[in-house]
Amino acid sequence: MIEFLRNLNPVIQALIATGFTWGMTALGAAAVFTVRDFSRRALDAMLGFAAGVMIAASYWSLLAPAIAMSQGKDIPAWVPAVVGFLLGGIFLRGIDKILPHLHLGFPTNEAEGIKTGWQRSTLFADYH
Repeated sequence: MIEFLRNLNPVIQALIATGFTWGMTALGAAAVFTVRDFSRRALDAMLGFAAGVMIAASYWSLLAPAIAMSQGKDIPAWVPAVVGFLLGGIFLRGIDKILPHLHLGFPTNEAEGIKTGWQRSTLFADYH
């Protein structure tokens, strides 16, 4: 089967891969319609798994290529990736301080960020 896929046109390979990822996403999302109440442990496990996937994707798709592209420069290869990573974190922290949002289970008058007249449904829900 793998050999068959390798011999296909790259556009067809991309189409098959996209269809596969779409199908897996749809299957995972279907759990919303089949399970009424998730336990807190199950939610924590799913969030932990998703966080691990995103960290791996960030490293393999962003940080590792950035380090590879920085090879042979006057500074250590890891410096541009670390600087970009830290600047991105600082930017997100600043956005968290500025944008109005609610933490789950808190009343509207305890919204963080700049004060706004937005209704509860408009404010971002922050799950930590």
